[in-house]
Amino acid sequence: MISKKTTRLLTLACLTLGLTSQAFSQEVGASPEFIQALTSEWKGERFPDGRPKVSDSILERLKNISIEEAWGVLRNKGYNNQYEGDWQLIWPEEAMTGRVVTAQYMPLRPDYQNQIKTQGVDKEGRSPKGGTNSWPIDILTNGDIYVADGYGKIADGTLIGDNLGNSIYAKSQRGVIFYGSVRDQEGLSEIKGFNAWHKGQDPSFIREMMLTSINAPIRIGRATVLPGDVVLAKKYGVIFIPAHLVEDLVITSEITGLRDEFGHQRLREKKYLAGQIDSEWTEEIKKDFLNWLENYPGKLPMTKAELDNYFKERNW
Repeated sequence: MISKKTTRLLTLACLTLGLTSQAFSQEVGASPEFIQALTSEWKGERFPDGRPKVSDSILERLKNISIEEAWGVLRNKGYNNQYEGDWQLIWPEEAMTGRVVTAQYMPLRPDYQNQIKTQGVDKEGRSPKGGTNSWPIDILTNGDIYVADGYGKIADGTLIGDNLGNSIYAKSQRGVIFYGSVRDQEGLSEIKGFNAWHKGQDPSFIREMMLTSINAPIRIGRATVLPGDVVLAKKYGVIFIPAHLVEDLVITSEITGLRDEFGHQRLREKKYLAGQIDSEWTEEIKKDFLNWLENYPGKLPMTKAELDNYFKERNW
């Protein structure tokens, strides 16, 4: 019979072997299986790398949603840490939406960087030329947004200049969101369609930094970000939206916008008092709103089926 002490030692040995195996199999880029596990609440189509494939039409509609509306929907669902503000932008008046590719950077540690380079080049087939800060760019596809945690480093923390900026835009038709800095913002501003949300710009080159992961969870200021999240970036801040919530967020925010438009119009017409619009609506106001939607002077942002389903599944 095996003693309890022997059983404990065997268990400890198994755990140690398991941890050792995991350590040696650690990848720079997350596997599709890992990303699928992280985003298991998404039930739709996925990219080959495992990230949720939110539709282009939803990304386009999301541009018209305000930061406040998006933030409110997420807060109501218990997602309280998805916003980061206080950014510098190249084009402040331009909104950007897209699907997240994450990258994490840390202060340079030579032995760890050697392991990263060996793993990335020899086992994952990444480019041996140039810096590892090009690796996240190599995997971008149309509609992706490169989101990097550069731990707020400005001088010697410039993750891209205009050369890499051109490559990013050519692959993704989008820009970047860096909790860090960029170099040659003048050159970046000449890339038509490219935009960047960053914490600063500096003429220095990247030094004493190393890439540690691609498409793993990262922190961007106040926000926790997963690969495949959807970005809503405006001059008022950036919201990182879990993929499984984005369609509901868009339709809910669109309805909220229409309710506000209706309420403002009726207040200007002096049909209702401010207190009536600001409090729970009476059946009379609800009916008036639905009639107003039926005769909306323009194209509604959602389909009739989406509108009907929204009111079918929700209480006012």
